Amino acid sequence: MDPRLAPNFTPVIRRQHQAPSLSPPTTSTTTPRSPANTSVVGIINFSTSSFARDLSMTDIGSTNGSEISAKLEQHVRSGSDSAMSSRVNSSSGNSPVSSTDSLSQTQPTTTNGKRKAELDFDILAPPYSLSANRTPHQTADLEEVPHGISRQARDLASYAFPVHRLAEVLQDNTMQPLVIVACGSFSPITLLHLRMFEMAIDTIRELNKYEVVGGYYSPVSDNYRKAGLAPANHRVRMCELACERTSSWLMVDAWESLQPTYQRTAVVLDHFNYEINVKRGGIKTKAGERRPAKIMLLAGGDLIESMGDPNVWADEDLHHILGRFGCLIVERTGADVRSFLLSHDIMYEHRHNVIVIKQLIYNDISSTKVRLFIRRGMSVQYLLPNSVIRYIEEHGLYVGMSEPVSNVLKF
Repeated sequence: MDPRLAPNFTPVIRRQHQAPSLSPPTTSTTTPRSPANTSVVGIINFSTSSFARDLSMTDIGSTNGSEISAKLEQHVRSGSDSAMSSRVNSSSGNSPVSSTDSLSQTQPTTTNGKRKAELDFDILAPPYSLSANRTPHQTADLEEVPHGISRQARDLASYAFPVHRLAEVLQDNTMQPLVIVACGSFSPITLLHLRMFEMAIDTIRELNKYEVVGGYYSPVSDNYRKAGLAPANHRVRMCELACERTSSWLMVDAWESLQPTYQRTAVVLDHFNYEINVKRGGIKTKAGERRPAKIMLLAGGDLIESMGDPNVWADEDLHHILGRFGCLIVERTGADVRSFLLSHDIMYEHRHNVIVIKQLIYNDISSTKVRLFIRRGMSVQYLLPNSVIRYIEEHGLYVGMSEPVSNVLKF
């Protein structure tokens, strides 16, 4: 994180020789009927419907769409095809069958009545928008914790380091275990924050040197002086929702967010090293021995460029972060990270511990822009995970917030 936003930040002294809650959309409640002049061939499953057996291929070739539709309705009313009847009419009459009722007949339910598929995945939930009036729709409970997930505590006394997705055994004994840590405000977490980890994995696989055993988000505490920062407990929960419902290996660690004071990035990485390598002895190999995991900071090009300001980062912290741990840098549009590495003395010294990740498909989603869209009543669909959008809606986050124009224009 940028040290300039710490509440107690003072410029580094250099010696002379040192250089409004809205609801989801309505789903259609009736099964659409094809127009009378449209052939229904291809809509009906001719291999399973008894209606198909009553309708010969000669009839299909010589009968127009309206006559086939009439035969279909007559067939449904007769009740001879229960499978098709259940899709067009309810068993009690001619009231339409809702899509949610149809789904509930085939999807298993949980103890509180929620459909399991909806609890596990966002994909069944309808699109959400903060920009248009929507009617209520039953959706998954955001507080329903998926199986095998451990959520973070809201106080240090109850805190426990998350390891539920940390690999216990190294799959390839020739590789060094690697843990990726992303520090940031995540206000809110976006799809780019999730995508950064996937881009990092692709780059690491090409190196054929490390095996990724875990990935963590570490949201900053409320003591970080940054405009647009939602309370830490909300930011941690949004990160958890994003990880739970979109990823199979990412986790959230709330330790930094629970600290009473701002923690430097070097200290946060020391915390991960202690929890994984000191306290747990690293990662076990197939032979049973334990091997220390390498901890690397995952950062965007903007954070790395701030390291070039001699009044922001202390040299000791830069040597500690880049020398002891290492850094994965995701390029931003228009930024030349490699030229920056060449020009920066400390980063060049540790260049072999710095991995540059090139965006093959550029993605410039920023939390700052997302907050602006929310304040303006614009849609943020497909910029954030659906569960995060719902959480923002339910808690009314960012709506009444204001930020300096300079903060928005630079993104």
